[in-house]
Amino acid sequence: MSYSHPGRCRNDAAYAALGGVNPIPASSGQTTRHRLNRGGDRALNQALHTIAMARMRDCPTTRAYLTRRRAEGKTDREIRRCLKRYIARQLYRHLTAAMSA
Repeated sequence: MSYSHPGRCRNDAAYAALGGVNPIPASSGQTTRHRLNRGGDRALNQALHTIAMARMRDCPTTRAYLTRRRAEGKTDREIRRCLKRYIARQLYRHLTAAMSA
């Protein structure tokens, strides 16, 4: 299991890095963008991807987020990266609360 005890990850950014969904700068020239980290726990990354795909398909709030980000000019790949990072943040907070209680 990726999150074995509360002290393993010091914050949600470290948990995102563990899952391989932390943003890495991938800019060139005047283009500023980020990409996903290819490292990390692949099982956790797959779980985050599955959650993101299900939300993109079924959750009305997430679909509104997709529409808003597409209007900003983001690609589906960039939107999925942002969504996976958001899910990792939510999951970390939930796991931390459940383990400390």
